[in-house]
Amino acid sequence: MSDVPEAAPRAHADAEPHQPAVDTRRSGVAEPTRGAPAGDVHEPPALRYDVALLDLDGVVYLGSTAIPDVPKALAEVRAAGMRLAFVTNNASRTPAAVAEMLTGMGVEATADEVVNSAQAACHVLAEKLPPGAKVLVVGTTGLIEAARERGFTLVESADDDPAAVVQGYGPNVGWAQLAEATVAVRRGAWFVATNLDTSVPSNRGPLPGNGALVGVVAQTTGVAPTAVGKPDPALHRESVQRSGARHPIVVGDRLDTDIEGAGRVGCDSMLVLTGVTTPADLLGAGPRQRPTYIAATVRGLLDPQPMPERDGDGWVCGGWRVTSDLTRIGDGDDLDALRALCAAAWSAGGVDRRTAAVAVKGLRL
Repeated sequence: MSDVPEAAPRAHADAEPHQPAVDTRRSGVAEPTRGAPAGDVHEPPALRYDVALLDLDGVVYLGSTAIPDVPKALAEVRAAGMRLAFVTNNASRTPAAVAEMLTGMGVEATADEVVNSAQAACHVLAEKLPPGAKVLVVGTTGLIEAARERGFTLVESADDDPAAVVQGYGPNVGWAQLAEATVAVRRGAWFVATNLDTSVPSNRGPLPGNGALVGVVAQTTGVAPTAVGKPDPALHRESVQRSGARHPIVVGDRLDTDIEGAGRVGCDSMLVLTGVTTPADLLGAGPRQRPTYIAATVRGLLDPQPMPERDGDGWVCGGWRVTSDLTRIGDGDDLDALRALCAAAWSAGGVDRRTAAVAVKGLRL
């Protein structure tokens, strides 16, 4: 049972709206569990969970540049005893290449700590296709390596009669590959996508992602792909399996992939504000996309996570009180104001974009 006050409902993706922090008991089973072990609800997540399943784009780096303070913060997270797994929907790089890139940014990482959607997609393929089956890969090195690791025969043409087409993000994916995929899918090949992210973050703003290119094949053939990246459970299950996590927390910047995906596999989650999600987006999040915790950056794993509490017709967190009409009263950490705003908005069933934008105006986040 939860140790949280009754006014703050337990966080669960399929349950009623929940607040930005909860506290539940460790189950002690091998499967990942939600919530934290018994103790102070303000205890930093790094001391309450065994593995952080970290998204990359928008969480650890933007483009080719580490987000300021993240390398230092993650080193401190490790020093606190928490293990890290780097989990990405991006299937373009191999785990070894991702680890090398992270190391070059000052983030300690090894290849076996990296889990990508290419691995999850090829795992799904291997569950249904026989060893050595022909697979047409639309993507680049990361997806090619993952398919080879599973023992598939890689082909480049629809005329080779592939049993499946697997498509992942690659900056050099072009018309010729999309055309072969289209012909193969139209002829009956199983269509699998590593993810459906319509965009990828960059220091120049959002750029077209795998979902946008998958849409070309899907729209041309009329066939919807089997998608295995976040929020589908396949990638997070792959991450839990490869990391050996017993009590993980998902850290991400996207509500529709990282946070919803965490809920689908029963993991708690932390939303960081270094990527695509804005404070206004948070206020309007639906029940399946509401994080357990909110933090400015991954340093939030090292910080206490205050829990909003009901106060009459409003919610209190830190030095802030937010009324039912989303009026802020008080002073202090603006993250606490956002937590209280989320509690008020979510308890009311959510708010529209305009109302959310007005409510968060002036917050220095």
